[in-house]
Amino acid sequence: MGDWICVISLLIVILRFFKAENDSSCEMYGSPEVSLLSKEGDFIIGGAFSIYSQTSVINLREFRFVQTMMFAIEEINNSSELLPDVSVGYRIFDSCGSTLPSTRAAMGLMNGEENTWSKNCSSVHAISHFATCACLSNRKEYPFFFRTIPSDYYQSRALAKLVKHFGWTWVGAVRSDNDYGNNGMATFIEAANQEGICVEYSEAISRTGSRENVERVVRVIRRGTASVLVAFLAQGEMDVLLDEVLTQNLTGLQWVGSESWITANYLAKKRYAGILTGSLGFAIRKAKISGLLDFLLKVNPGQDPQSNLLREFWETTFGCSFGSSTPGTKSCSGFERLQDANNAFTDVSELRISNCVYKAVYAVAHALHSLLKCGPSGDSNCLPGFRQAIMKGKPICCFSCVPCAGGEINSAECSQCPSEYWSNVNHSKCVPKVIEFLSYGETMGALLTAFSLCGASLTLVVLCVFFRFRHTPLVKASNSELSFLLLFSLTLCFLCSLAFIGQPTAWSCMLRHTACGVAFALCISCILAKTITVVMAFKAKRPANMFPQCSAPLQRTSVIGCTLIQVFICVIWLAFAPPFPHKNIVYANEKIILQCFLGSPLAFWVVMAYIGFLALLCFILAFLGRKLPDNFNEAKFITFSMLIFSAVWLTFIPAYVSSPGKFTVAVEIFAILASSFGLLFCIFAPKCYILLLKPERNTKKHLMGRNQSRTQ
Repeated sequence: MGDWICVISLLIVILRFFKAENDSSCEMYGSPEVSLLSKEGDFIIGGAFSIYSQTSVINLREFRFVQTMMFAIEEINNSSELLPDVSVGYRIFDSCGSTLPSTRAAMGLMNGEENTWSKNCSSVHAISHFATCACLSNRKEYPFFFRTIPSDYYQSRALAKLVKHFGWTWVGAVRSDNDYGNNGMATFIEAANQEGICVEYSEAISRTGSRENVERVVRVIRRGTASVLVAFLAQGEMDVLLDEVLTQNLTGLQWVGSESWITANYLAKKRYAGILTGSLGFAIRKAKISGLLDFLLKVNPGQDPQSNLLREFWETTFGCSFGSSTPGTKSCSGFERLQDANNAFTDVSELRISNCVYKAVYAVAHALHSLLKCGPSGDSNCLPGFRQAIMKGKPICCFSCVPCAGGEINSAECSQCPSEYWSNVNHSKCVPKVIEFLSYGETMGALLTAFSLCGASLTLVVLCVFFRFRHTPLVKASNSELSFLLLFSLTLCFLCSLAFIGQPTAWSCMLRHTACGVAFALCISCILAKTITVVMAFKAKRPANMFPQCSAPLQRTSVIGCTLIQVFICVIWLAFAPPFPHKNIVYANEKIILQCFLGSPLAFWVVMAYIGFLALLCFILAFLGRKLPDNFNEAKFITFSMLIFSAVWLTFIPAYVSSPGKFTVAVEIFAILASSFGLLFCIFAPKCYILLLKPERNTKKHLMGRNQSRTQ
């Protein structure tokens, strides 16, 4: 075992602190600081049970709990897997079912020996098998308290739902005047109010209180009009209450009980049949413990001839006395058979609390087993994902385990992972962060790619249609040269959105915004030239056949000039502060967002502002020409297209600024595609409709019909 393994005291607070009151009834049967049964070992598990609670008679049910603990320890000592090469002992104390003796028993467990861990650290663990008070779940006040029985938080609410289920909406209530009863009843009343149940009265009794108070409570119950009584009582208070109920002959009540007494076999007697028959409540889960009955049947005074507890158990069970010459009392031989006894000690048909005791012992054993696997306490690496934290006011070897923060892994102290790494689920090692970018493989990337290619293909189809009908009046009137250039630029607009998808590289980052900016500048320049042509054609005072001769050079100059300005802006941008790939580790701690850093945000917004300027100029001119002849009112369609274009890009600005990660890129692509589709449909859909479906309108006479009539 090594010299660092020493005897420590692990307290199973089988103490029922909150189901008891101050009581000195057991003081005469032995000091609580002195163990009634004991066995030495490398580790000592201490237990405190209510062996004597009210009278000098031993409580056989509690004594079965004691033997269950001893049975579990014997199983552990015989196990080759759990705590091998380690012996476990025990010390059994009597808590007398009262707070003060329970506390003194606990002190006896802690101070009975100079038990140390690593020579300077004592350790006390609390695991309760019967303390159900919901108040004990407060981790701030009771950080080291654990239990193998459910909290009353759940039982109290379940009792309210049980009462509601049977349609009982008017009930009385009585409780133990301690933490168990007061907290349990408070929770029940709160839940009952939520269920629409009214509580006529709520009284408290204590088994150590005055008899007059118990009599008063029974009178309150008798005078009450509620026929259902909810009794949140410990067994001690239940016994006191039942005695007075029998005295006053109070019958006709429907009892609803807490787990403390609802399954107590000693209450299922003829004496209480007229009172408790039909009682309802929730029982603690029962279980079977293999081998326990055989262990219990082997208990006899010969196991420890010096034990007064074993002798008294034997005398109580068989109604005899060792060495007594009292008339009418038979002598005990010590060879009586427990198989012939029929009492609470040998009854293993419903092991409820006994199972909680059994689990508590094994919980401590498994905790010890894990502790020993870690090595001496001072050198113990907490569970994965936790770090050691010094406990204020405790020796240096005592520590609690605190969870590591995100991005940290555990050791004696949590250490931060490198900037491009993050902790795994268990916080045991650093793993590379997930890299995020808008890829072609994900659904959103694939959909945007499909729309981009669809838009480009549709634009090429329109271009083919215009080329097929290039000699017709409609195409000629639409300025075929500008129309083909506009369709070419729209194709580039659709295709440039593909540069935004995929893992950012140096070339793709430089190409994204510059190519998009130039393509849209070319596109809007073509629309602007068309708008100017349309407006000038119908506002000109010279003959119409002379206008195309001077308008063609103007159109080319305006398109080339407007586009070159954008090209110049982009060249300056790429020369002095080009966009570049960037790993964003600030926005999301657990992942890396691959994105293109703009290099110069000012240059980006200048490019966007220039496109906006061209669109605004185009919109103004088109708006001025909105009243041109209906049969050739291309300015009206240009106005609609500019409205859609402007709405898309004005919406883009706040969405772009507020969108996180790869969604920023998705917003950009959406704006490009939406505005491109808007231009394509608003400008070319009406013309394709006439070219393909209404060829009779594709005549010069039809196009100029209204204008000629007005001239005539």
